[in-house]
Amino acid sequence: MLSRRAFLQSAAAASLAASTTYAGTSPQPLKSMTGGAKPISVEERRERIARVQTLMAQRNIAALLVEPGSSLDYFTGIRWHRSERTTLAIIPASGKVLVVTPAFEEPSVRETLQIGGEVRPWDEHESPFAKVVQGLKDRGIDSGQLAAESTMRFFIVSGIRQASDVYDIIPADPLVRACRLIKSPAELALLQLANDVTIEALRRVHAQVARGMSAADISSLMDRTTLALGGAPEFSMVLLNEASAFPHGSVTPQKVREGSVILMDCGCALHGYQSDISRTWVFGAASPRQRKVWNTVKRGQEIALETAKIDAPVGSIDDAVRKYYETEGWGPGYRLPGLSHRTGHGIGLDVHEPPYLVHGDATPLQAGMCFSDEPGIYVPGEFGIRLEDCWYMTVSGPKPFTPLAKSLENPI
Repeated sequence: MLSRRAFLQSAAAASLAASTTYAGTSPQPLKSMTGGAKPISVEERRERIARVQTLMAQRNIAALLVEPGSSLDYFTGIRWHRSERTTLAIIPASGKVLVVTPAFEEPSVRETLQIGGEVRPWDEHESPFAKVVQGLKDRGIDSGQLAAESTMRFFIVSGIRQASDVYDIIPADPLVRACRLIKSPAELALLQLANDVTIEALRRVHAQVARGMSAADISSLMDRTTLALGGAPEFSMVLLNEASAFPHGSVTPQKVREGSVILMDCGCALHGYQSDISRTWVFGAASPRQRKVWNTVKRGQEIALETAKIDAPVGSIDDAVRKYYETEGWGPGYRLPGLSHRTGHGIGLDVHEPPYLVHGDATPLQAGMCFSDEPGIYVPGEFGIRLEDCWYMTVSGPKPFTPLAKSLENPI
């Protein structure tokens, strides 16, 4: 079965290889924007390994255990999927990395392993957990603390414990977060380009939305346009009319009509790094209520950026936006009609990652942290407005990857 990405790539090759047609204009060629993108270097990944090993030594942790996912990509370059067959990387506090993986998957796993180390296969009749324990012992780790990356599935932790009771398996959040919270210049460059692709795709799709189109029609157009511009589509959510009041959508079919609220929340990946941009506009003439809510959300975005100060708790950004909304009659707090979700989230290799712009998150804001800025307002039974741009913190203040929406009539 084709993966979603492979299917989309095939569809894009067939339907967008040459051009995209805009209503009332001649065809305009779509050219990739990402040909010059530079992936994370082997040297940078090795620096990441060295840093996490230093942190482990300081905390008396013997090894970090990482399943396939964004953290495995971050440290080793391995991009692999999860299944019932265990693939697991062991990053010891000193020495080379060991990857335990099914024997028939070994060549595929080796393809993206960039930092060297050992790959130890296990056959179908063998226990991967016994291989993990033996690998630890071969590296002189006969006991002690093992830090499990936070998304590791329980059956793997349980399997290791059953294979040996000499290890204390603890959460790895303090280790992994200390490495991943602050983005490097190379990471920022990939995030910038991913956002450039998404905002350009939105600009082109916005010009093509027509009466009678369904959410699926618009979403498909966004995916194909993103691919043609050089991004790998991750999500292209389109919410129309009353469905826009559901932050993550409704199963009720909707089509574009006069006065429709059109909310698009879209993102792509570039060498694993994510974009996340939302734009909302009205098809045809907007009502005074729609315009007022749109302008309120735009001001909320601005307040979020104005509140972002070095060393301030990231949760204070959410508090500032929510305080303003309450003066405008929304809420209070997270109640509807109003802003029912956090003001933003961290972003990097995961589209949602810590820290979060949410009440109570005391993480001090530091240069190099990246976030979304998306303080929507949702009115059940009517419509919702969400404007979203991603940004990163610098010593002199926040810097958006994309310009904020200009107006309801010109939202890109």
